[in-house]
Amino acid sequence: MPKIYTPKQVLSKFKKLGFVEDRQSGSHKILFHPQTQARAVIPVHIKELPKGTFAAILRESKITKKEFERV
Repeated sequence: MPKIYTPKQVLSKFKKLGFVEDRQSGSHKILFHPQTQARAVIPVHIKELPKGTFAAILRESKITKKEFERV
């Protein structure tokens, strides 16, 4: 069974991976990685991220699931 993450957990892990908060648009935080120039948009208005949304965030930020879970 896939692990389900909350937006708070995802934000914390992305910051450990080197992403910084760029801005916020409503209830979505936009993160930016200075070295890879990758962006990630994380919705913070829901309790748990659906698995498809989580997969899309990883794809957009160019991070593998293994790399994400290692942090």
